Amino acid sequence: MNEDLIKRIDEQQEKIDKIYISVEKTRKYFQWTLIITVVTIVLPIIAIVLILPTIISTYTSTLGGLGI
Repeated sequence: MNEDLIKRIDEQQEKIDKIYISVEKTRKYFQWTLIITVVTIVLPIIAIVLILPTIISTYTSTLGGLGI
């Protein structure tokens, strides 16, 4: 009886270790997905918000100099 119990505990530990490895791979996948999303979407939006007023100002001053 005791050996059977130890065998079952060892098998459960092996399965838990495999689950842990799988969960860590999934966590890393989601982490890189978040990083790539921030780099490709959020940072360009912030850059546009900061640079767009300067571009509009330059454009309007150029048009004002042309007399339009």
